Amino acid sequence: MNTLVIDKKKYVVVGQREYEKLLEKAALKKNTARKLNLAEGKKLANKLIDKWHTESRHHRDRWF
Repeated sequence: MNTLVIDKKKYVVVGQREYEKLLEKAALKKNTARKLNLAEGKKLANKLIDKWHTESRHHRDRWF
């Protein structure tokens, strides 16, 4: 790992393997999405369908 200074700002140069390991480590720390039960999933699906329907209707109205 090397440090560069350009315009009074420090930058770090890392090898490809080290960079990939850092990315993997960061990905492991990220929280995974919460799973919904059946009722919550249906409720969310219907909400999204209604939202997409109104958006497509507004989009269609602009063109016709």
